[in-house]
Formats: sequence, structure tokens, C-alpha cells
Amino acid sequence: MRIEIDHSKRDVRHPEKAHRPDNPIQRKPAWIRVKAPTSPIYHETHKLMRDNGLVTVCEEAGCPNIGECWSQRHATMMIMGDTCTRACSFCNVRTGMPDALDASEPARVADAVAKMGLRHVVITSVDRDDLADGGAAHFASVIAATRAAAPETTIEVLTPDFLRKPGCIEVVAEARPDVFNHNLETVPRLYPSIRPGARYFQSLRLLQRVKEVDPSIFTKSGLMVGLGETRQEILQVMDDLRVADVDFITIGQYLQPTVKHAAVADFITPEAFEDYAAMARAKGFLLVSATPLTRSSYHADADFAQLKAARAALLERASA
Repeated sequence: MRIEIDHSKRDVRHPEKAHRPDNPIQRKPAWIRVKAPTSPIYHETHKLMRDNGLVTVCEEAGCPNIGECWSQRHATMMIMGDTCTRACSFCNVRTGMPDALDASEPARVADAVAKMGLRHVVITSVDRDDLADGGAAHFASVIAATRAAAPETTIEVLTPDFLRKPGCIEVVAEARPDVFNHNLETVPRLYPSIRPGARYFQSLRLLQRVKEVDPSIFTKSGLMVGLGETRQEILQVMDDLRVADVDFITIGQYLQPTVKHAAVADFITPEAFEDYAAMARAKGFLLVSATPLTRSSYHADADFAQLKAARAALLERASA
């Protein structure tokens, strides 16, 4: 069964897509169908998000894993509003001109993290091209507030690309998140149609720059497959990420949110995902997650523990 937020006015959420021809949504294979959420903890998590006035990418992007994650009290906070200044053809987040930043948001996020007792939290955002710093200072404020309210919680950020905003990558990196994630999303050839507002090499440079600012920060990036890319193109992106010293790669199946979004070109088989995982491990990533339902924040707390263990083992071998 498909889990999807019921946005009845799609033309309101995605006005720039309203004129596009419909792409029929294909029936998904059995290996990527999920159950509807029924757990009481799922509803408790939902209530906490609403009580704190928070937005989650789990809801806004229609993530298929929301039932599982929220039932384990895992939620990915989406800061700086629910409206994005970009219009990527794969993304289900509302697009348009966002509201002004809410100065109370860092405290509200921190309060929710503390109340949920999270071991690890993922904080992402919409793109805010309307802001001079792309929201970098706001990210830093959320990190600082969360550190103060929940000092034992490790923090992962999933940021925009800060395109044409010099110095902003450094602002977020210097706030010392434990994991700095920025998704390349797809292969360079498909950027004009899938991620038209972004630039592949800017995203790659962001990840490289984080390591230059603070080599102790784990870096992470994610790819969608099933958009018409080739295996060789995915392997080349892996090589590019390793040159940028990225620690962790996630690869998951693209799922089309509405008929106005990019069509699914292929449903990638579990065996092909296993192949991608094996290739990524061979190329030297500390951690790899490659399954049809993999998403950037899926199992992020357990993944962070594995990242630390993998780095410790690597350092131990180097010193032996």
C-alpha cells in the first residue's frame, strides 16, 4: 500500500508543474510496497510534531517509510518553513515564495528532540534562495539550541547547496554537526530535467569543503535511481564522491509523487541494489545503504553508530 499525504490542491502546492503533461503513475512492484501506519507511537509522534508547530520532511515529501520511522519515534525535522524556492521535478515539497524565518524555531526543534529522547536527529530544510545566506545561520542556531537542550543527541544535517552564497557552507560546518549530508540526487546528465536549479559540481564541492573545514565531520550523500540513469553513470558518481572524501552513500528507488512529477523510468530490482552496494563498498565508502526503500534519513541513528565503528576500525588498521 502506498503511503501519501493527501494534498488535494496539487496546483497550489506545485504551481510551476500545473502546465506539464501528466505522467501516469505506474503500479509499484511488490518489493517496494509498505503498510499503512497503525502504531500508537506513530500517532504520538504526529501529535508532538503538531504541538511544537514543526514541519517534517517525512510528511511533506510523502516518504514511504513514515509509518516505520514514526513508530520508532524517528522523525526528520524540516526547518525554515514548508515552501521551497526551487522546483525540482522529483520533489513533492510545496514550491513558491516562503514566509520569513521564525526566530522561535530553533528552540521548538530542540524542545521536540529533548521530549522524544532522540539518540540521533536529522535536520533538513527547504531551499531558501530568497535569503542572503540560504539559511546557513538558521541551521547553525538550530544545531546550537539542540546541543543545549539535548547534549547527548548526535546531530545530522541535510542541507541545501547554498548556490552562489559564499561562506555559507563554512557557517554550518563550523557549528559542528556530527554528520553533514547533502544529496547529489542524480547523475550529472539528468540535472537539467530533474534538478534544474542546482549544479552537480557545486553540490560535490560542498561535500568536499565540509571535510576541509573539519575532517572529523562525517559526510554523506544520496542518490535516487530509476530516473533513466545508467549503471556506469552511477559508478562515476560514486568515484566523484570518493574523491571528495564522502564517508556514506545512500541509494534508493525514485517514486513518483504525482502525475505532474518526473516519471519513473525503471523499477530497479533488489539484485541491482545489491550490486550497487557491493561496488560502493569496494570503492571505499565507510558505510553504504542501497535498497529500494532507502532514503537519506532512513535508520539514521543506527547508521551513525555503524559510521563511528567503521571509522574506528579503519583508524585501528592504519595504526597497526
